[in-house]
Amino acid sequence: MTATKEEQRDTVTAKKTIAAPDTETPVIEIRDLHKSYGQLEVLKGVDLTARRGHVVSLIGSSGSGKSTLLRCCNLLEDSQQGDIRFEGESVHWKGEGLNRHPADRAQVIRIRTNLSMVFQQFNLWSHMTILQNVMEAPLTVLRRDPKEVEVKAREYLSKVGIADKADAWPAQLSGGQQQRAAIARALCMEPRALLFDEPTSALDPELEQEVVKVIKALADEGRTMILVTHDMKLAADVSDHVIFLHLGKIEEEGPPNELFGNPQSERLRGFLSATSH
Repeated sequence: MTATKEEQRDTVTAKKTIAAPDTETPVIEIRDLHKSYGQLEVLKGVDLTARRGHVVSLIGSSGSGKSTLLRCCNLLEDSQQGDIRFEGESVHWKGEGLNRHPADRAQVIRIRTNLSMVFQQFNLWSHMTILQNVMEAPLTVLRRDPKEVEVKAREYLSKVGIADKADAWPAQLSGGQQQRAAIARALCMEPRALLFDEPTSALDPELEQEVVKVIKALADEGRTMILVTHDMKLAADVSDHVIFLHLGKIEEEGPPNELFGNPQSERLRGFLSATSH
């Protein structure tokens, strides 16, 4: 969906007003977040801090609230209570409870354009080539120069190992290649942080490793990332901090060596035992 001219103007203005990065201020900070769908409370007072250059992994059983928390980070979902801060700036809200929504559209656009999300199902435009897919958001949302965007897009396709697929159509690529194209698309926005929602769960094991390799390389570069994953080895390898969610609450969290090496809660021990088979 192409942004309206008014939305594009808001986006460009918002981008220009972002201050230089502060290495001490977390990129994303969430405090006491509550999220409900009608009577169903999915998140029940969750805290999360993603510092610059750190990788935070969210693990837990299906239905624990991992993906919902990730979508709340970049305001794809409205939360009913709690504070969300992007680089120290609190999201402005209007209304309360189930009627709470962001109050400042320009602020929402600014946050979303700086938190690129990689989804489980790739979400590539089938009528565009891979290069066009990667270029689309910087051109239509940020209104950047096409020649500069193309150079960057080809650089990011090379970074994820599919430079030779620039002129191919999504249907001509394997699932692993499509997911790498989706990562290149996210990178082309040059965001402050990357959000991954189960990026390998739709892939078979061989193709999964292609994507894992790219994610590990991005972590080694010191990129800020929040990663929802079912892959405990990936979480252990790339994370600075791991959060185990259970029924909408943080059951346990800490550095990966502690969380995986010496789990304290019975629920986490049971979860790790089940996922190791």
